[in-house]
Amino acid sequence: MIKSAAEIALLAEAGSLLAAVFHALGQLGLEGRSTLEINDFVERMIVHELQARPASKGQYGFPYVLNASIDDVVCHGVPSEDDVLRRGQIVNLDITLEKHGYIADSSTTFLVGEVAYPARRLVSAAYNALWKGIAAVRPGARLGDIGHAIAHYARAHGYSVVKEYCGHGIGREMHEEPQILHYGRPGTGLELEEGMVFTIEPMLNQGKAAIRSAPDQWPVYTRDGKLSAQFEHTVAVTRTGVRVLTLRPGETPQCALG
Repeated sequence: MIKSAAEIALLAEAGSLLAAVFHALGQLGLEGRSTLEINDFVERMIVHELQARPASKGQYGFPYVLNASIDDVVCHGVPSEDDVLRRGQIVNLDITLEKHGYIADSSTTFLVGEVAYPARRLVSAAYNALWKGIAAVRPGARLGDIGHAIAHYARAHGYSVVKEYCGHGIGREMHEEPQILHYGRPGTGLELEEGMVFTIEPMLNQGKAAIRSAPDQWPVYTRDGKLSAQFEHTVAVTRTGVRVLTLRPGETPQCALG
């Protein structure tokens, strides 16, 4: 669970490459593109340009390199040539990348063209909730502090937090211990130590937190049909605070980094 400085350097390299993928997607223009076309763009960039491996491909039998979750899809959206992104939609793209045996994991909810204010407000709140969680990370803090910071912010802004899915430790494996819940009580849970590396990835719903899904959980929807948004970063606990390993070019941290 505790990573060495050398391991964190390798995770940071993977994170930097993954950040470049998201930067490229931000420049691509998503409107009018199918989610399968976006999947193929990302795969080409990871494999041919970055000389890395899309870690999601083949994981649990999944044949694609990303999840594309549109509007009321909470997570696990499957790329399809039939899902062509339209103006006014929101779409979460969740991508993993492995380099030198170490994996980074991140996601962003993109606005497709002109998007109505309620959707933009949700997306902004999901991003801010992520950073509230990141700001709680430091040696000596508890996992419950992260979850409380996220859920408190979400509730204060009128949103609910999905409880069935959580962040996770990450390293040579995509899913390691500990689990990072996006709700909790401050001062409870595992104590954070320097060298821990994990994802924080809250999913906020416009309506109730309840979800529905097919038996194989591909994809997962809000039960009430309202919108859902998510953001995710891979972070490391440092001696003085937190380092965001997947910070993107031009992205301004919303908390002090240590």
